[in-house]
Amino acid sequence: MRVLMLFLDGIGLGDDDPSVNPFAAANLPTLSALAGGRKWLRDTPRTDTGRALFMPTDPRLGIPGRPQSATGQAAIITGRNVPQEIGEHYGPHPNPPIRAIIEEGNIFTRLVAAGKTAARLDAFPPSYFAAIDRGKRLRTALQHAGHVAGIPMRGADDLYAGRAFSADWTGEGWREVLGYPDAPVLSATEAGRRIAEVSRGYDFSLFSTWITDEIGHRGPLERGIAILERFDAVMAGLLEAWQDDDGLIVITSDHGNLEDVSIRQHTENDVPTVVIGAGRAAFGEEFRALTDLTPAILRAVNLTP
Repeated sequence: MRVLMLFLDGIGLGDDDPSVNPFAAANLPTLSALAGGRKWLRDTPRTDTGRALFMPTDPRLGIPGRPQSATGQAAIITGRNVPQEIGEHYGPHPNPPIRAIIEEGNIFTRLVAAGKTAARLDAFPPSYFAAIDRGKRLRTALQHAGHVAGIPMRGADDLYAGRAFSADWTGEGWREVLGYPDAPVLSATEAGRRIAEVSRGYDFSLFSTWITDEIGHRGPLERGIAILERFDAVMAGLLEAWQDDDGLIVITSDHGNLEDVSIRQHTENDVPTVVIGAGRAAFGEEFRALTDLTPAILRAVNLTP
């Protein structure tokens, strides 16, 4: 069984308040269907719809304070309680202790060692790689995990060839923000279908976006609504093309943020994890926290956690 993980940075389960929570205000028929017809909110219970399993997930991991990106992502990608091990929530980028934990073993290194195939499906412009090479930008915890396993980040050539996708899914940002006037632009539903197609070539593939977290920090509400409605359309295309008996789609996040645009900080809310496919029940057994993601994915691809 193959696994496609969709990582949305900074989405949590907040209040049913459309004045501050894009999840409460947006029109999200596809996402609501994945939660049994309910919005993704604080009081939305664990639900199996017959195709999807919606699970509120603990990002706090027993450590007081607001969860942060580096420790949350490291917990996701290693299965270890990284905040507990270093004594705090830390972010946004991993410090040396977090990088050391990731380098000791993560889902990418485990897959590669077992002869499985893995890939990142998000594309970055040349300026991003140049900033990393100059030491002006640090890799995220998810990026560092792939780096130490020899799984490359994908770039402009991959975007143009259809092997990778923009952080906004459609590619409009490459034209409007990054200055690539000929960058390919997809409809949201077509992007979802193509993500399904590309992911079929790998035992494990990961697409991540940082835009949701940026909007959580900066707002406004209307932009949060727009990005979620776009993701809803992406999921409609992806689900149309997905073969449930062939693999799992896993949607998750590292901490809350976007669900309350009245503040510019992370929240302590649970985050949503949604698992789609025939193997969802086995995946969800004893699943409660971010640390349960890597063990469940390894079991799904027939490896021992």
